[in-house]
Amino acid sequence: LKKGDYVFIQFGHNDQKENKPSVYTNPRTAYRQNLIRFVTEARAKGATPVLLSSIVRRNFNEQGTLVDTHGLYPLETRLVATDYKVPFIDLQYLTELLEESYGVEGSKKLHLHFNAGESTFYKTEKHDDTHLSLLGATEIAKLVVAELKKTDLDLKKHIK
Repeated sequence: LKKGDYVFIQFGHNDQKENKPSVYTNPRTAYRQNLIRFVTEARAKGATPVLLSSIVRRNFNEQGTLVDTHGLYPLETRLVATDYKVPFIDLQYLTELLEESYGVEGSKKLHLHFNAGESTFYKTEKHDDTHLSLLGATEIAKLVVAELKKTDLDLKKHIK
């Protein structure tokens, strides 16, 4: 890491797993302190940190409404960004809109949803509502780029 670099910081998916003490962090204490540490360490090296809230999981209820699984983690990320004057991209919100635009069934295309034999990588069926397919990763990358273009960061002049 050196002066002029950008550090994109996004956590929360594993931090919120209370049933896995090896990865869980309390959003108001350890999680917040980790974000602050990464921001201050990046700045100490002359790099520019950018905080991003977690992307949503594909978690629709029986009525077809997307249900949040991240609780306070996105808010803590936003608060650290505000307190430490760090550029912030609200991927929680943006990916909620994305998932809902695809709908309950269509949003499966954004994630690793395969029946047995549909993918050469997954031999058995795969129904993963957290990790992204190529389409999902591409769509979210587009969201990040669009948000970066709205910032005052010098980085945006390199976006084509």
